[in-house]
Amino acid sequence: MRMSKIRVGIIGAGSISESHMNSYHNNPDAEIVAICDLKEDRAQAAAKKYGAQHTYTDYNELLANPEVDAVSICTWNNSHAEISIAAIKAGKHVLVEKPLCRTVEEALDVQKTVRENNKILQVGFVRRYDPNISLLQSFKEKDEFGELYYAKASILRRLGNPGGWFADKERSGGGPLIDIGVHVIDLCWYMLGKPKVKSVTGNVYQKLGNRSNVKFLSFYKAADYDANKNTVEDLANALIRFENGASLMVDVSYSLHTQKEETALKIYGTKGGFEIDPGLVIASEKHDVMVNIEPQVDNKGFNFVAAFQNEIDQFILNIQNNREPISPVEDGVELMKILTAIYESAEKGVEIQL
Repeated sequence: MRMSKIRVGIIGAGSISESHMNSYHNNPDAEIVAICDLKEDRAQAAAKKYGAQHTYTDYNELLANPEVDAVSICTWNNSHAEISIAAIKAGKHVLVEKPLCRTVEEALDVQKTVRENNKILQVGFVRRYDPNISLLQSFKEKDEFGELYYAKASILRRLGNPGGWFADKERSGGGPLIDIGVHVIDLCWYMLGKPKVKSVTGNVYQKLGNRSNVKFLSFYKAADYDANKNTVEDLANALIRFENGASLMVDVSYSLHTQKEETALKIYGTKGGFEIDPGLVIASEKHDVMVNIEPQVDNKGFNFVAAFQNEIDQFILNIQNNREPISPVEDGVELMKILTAIYESAEKGVEIQL
């Protein structure tokens, strides 16, 4: 017997919300019924496009609507914790964009609220939902890689500071580390089996600024872009050690004097290793011969659209079946501990023990 549709409210109608709304629209068990944004015209435009009956400029009014079963929170990072807590207390299930919030204290408050109420909170670690990750997990479960003990991840942008709220530390919590670094740190940690973090050493640099002086080259700009405002780092790097002996090296940048942009994510084990970015490749040894295996898949790299659809589909199924997400609130807390430890290590110039 098919269950009734899950009625969804979208809080924040900025750029990332489009991926949420498209995916809900494509899910036969979901219906977008309400949209909230500080800009009324933007909420109304989205409501018209997706057939939502209600629009708001105050998220509290959306949460008071009994027709809403669940919400996607697509707002600035500084409001994630506040809105998540209010939504859970209002009896709504929550999908909150990454990062969970800005501080460990906020994350723990969200976790406490989730566990005190019988509602689901799913953190938007969308890369976990990519089809290629499911493939690699199946190989991992069959012990194709042995013990995974070392991971490397880079997202290096030459000119990639979106400005606006992304570049405002008060609203974002930080720059490339908390914006794009969170994705690759999370994915590496997830693929390593989510080992307990032992220590973190980090560096952050604010040397180049947003490079708004650059001419003849366009780049993505936030809707509230202001070339005069930038309070976040250009570059961050870190070494993360885990209690099981595994380690992760990561570096991410918004702005860097590098020849070209680079995205690389590699994980190594005792029986084999694999590259997720820029394309799926498995390195192994068969019959005393070193081999590279290239799985035949629809997309060699990260399939953003498919991953978002899977994330939304899983959220709806989790609600229908009262099932714990593969990206639960506890994982959001752990990532906040890692991110804040990197910033703390950089500020103090010391290794941080967790």
